[in-house]
Amino acid sequence: MALEDFHETIEARGGSYPLRGRYDVSFRPVVEAFVENFRKEEELGAGASVVLGGETVVDLWGGWARADLSQEWDEHSTVCMMSVAKGVTGICFNMAIDRGLIDPDERIATYWPEFAQAGKQDILVRMVLDHTAAIPVLTTDTMYPGGFFDYPGYIRALEVQEPLWQPGTRAAYHVHNQGFLLGEILRRVTGTTVGPFLKEHVTRPLHAEYYIGGMDEQQQAHVAEVLPNTGARLFAAKDHAVPEKPTSSEGWQDGAVLRSFAFLQNPAEPWYDTMNSPRWREIEIASGSGHGNARGVARIYGAAVGTVNGVSLLSPGQLERMITEQHNQTELLQERPYHQAMGVLLNTPEAVYMGPNMRSFGHHGLGGSIGFGDPDAKLGFSYCCNQMHAVGTNGPRARRLIDAVYRVVG
Repeated sequence: MALEDFHETIEARGGSYPLRGRYDVSFRPVVEAFVENFRKEEELGAGASVVLGGETVVDLWGGWARADLSQEWDEHSTVCMMSVAKGVTGICFNMAIDRGLIDPDERIATYWPEFAQAGKQDILVRMVLDHTAAIPVLTTDTMYPGGFFDYPGYIRALEVQEPLWQPGTRAAYHVHNQGFLLGEILRRVTGTTVGPFLKEHVTRPLHAEYYIGGMDEQQQAHVAEVLPNTGARLFAAKDHAVPEKPTSSEGWQDGAVLRSFAFLQNPAEPWYDTMNSPRWREIEIASGSGHGNARGVARIYGAAVGTVNGVSLLSPGQLERMITEQHNQTELLQERPYHQAMGVLLNTPEAVYMGPNMRSFGHHGLGGSIGFGDPDAKLGFSYCCNQMHAVGTNGPRARRLIDAVYRVVG
C-alpha cells in the first residue's frame, strides 16, 4: 500500500512543532485531527497510528521529546505509556491461555503454591484478570519505599498479603499489583515474566517498538521525557507517607490511591525523576512501565484482531473469550465505571472511549495514551503523548483522533 508523506511545521502556543508521518490518503481526517491537537490542546510530543486489515494506514509523530525543546519527537521516539501496558500484558497472558498453559478458572495457588497464604487459597486466575482478586494494594509491613524495583521482594509481599474483602465480589483497579500477579503466574508456567515473553512472542515478530522492562542503552536513547500532570489523582501520592491500611471495601479509596504509589520511590527522589530514570525503563512493572510508540502498539492490537506481518497473536476463539464481559462495575480504587473483560477493558465511553463499537477492547494509560483493537473492523489504534493531562477519561486528544478514524472506516 502506497502511503503519502506528511511533513508540516505548525506554530502554536508561542512555539513551533515539527510534525511528520505517512498516511493513506483516505485517512487525511486523522492527519487533520493530529494537527488540531497541537493547535488546540496542550500537546508537546505525540504519535498516532492506525492498522487496518493488517496494514498500517496512518503513522504520525511529531512535536518535542523534551520539555526544553532540545530534541524532536522523531519516527522512533518512545514514551512511557503507563497502563497501556495492562492491555499488552493482558494480550500476552491470553496467548498463554490460548496455548493451554494456564486455565483462567484454576486457583492461582495451583501454579504458585506460596500464594495460598493469608486466605488467598481460593482466588482464581480470572479474578486477577478482571480486578476482583481483592488485593488492589499492598497493606503488609514487608514492603518499603523503592520496593517496586525489588521484584522478588514484591512477590513475597503479595504472597503474605491478605484479601481486603471477599475475592470475586467487587472490582478494584489493581493498579500495580495486577502486573506483578500476572507476571509471576506466567513465570511459574513458562519460566519467563511478561517482558521477555512479550519480546519473544509479540514485538520481535511484529517489529513493534514496545518494551516492558529490559530496555538497553540504545533503546533508551529514543525515550521521550514524561511530563506528568500534577492534577492527576494517581500522582497525588508524590509527597505522602504510606497511609493506614484499608480494612474493608468501603471508604478506603483515597488511602489506597496513596498506597498504590507509595512503594515507587525513595522519599528523597521526586516521583517525576523516577518516571524518567533509566531504572524505570529497565525494571519490569507489567502494569505500568511499558515504553513504546503508537506504531508499535497499533501493530500489537492489529495482530490481536487479525494478522500483521504474517503474525496472529490469538486464535479467533480466544479473542472472543478474552473480550467477553466479566462485569460492568464502578471499580473501587478510582470510582470509575469499567466494562471489564478478561485482562483488557471493553469500550467504556464515559471513562475509556474506543469509538462506536462496544466490542472494541484495550487499555488507556494515565495522562492520555491508549491502545485498542476493534475486532469487527479488524482495526488496531494507538495514540501516545509525553505531556499528560489530568482528566479522568482518556481525554480530548485521543477522542479527536478516534472520531476521525471512524469517520473514514464507518
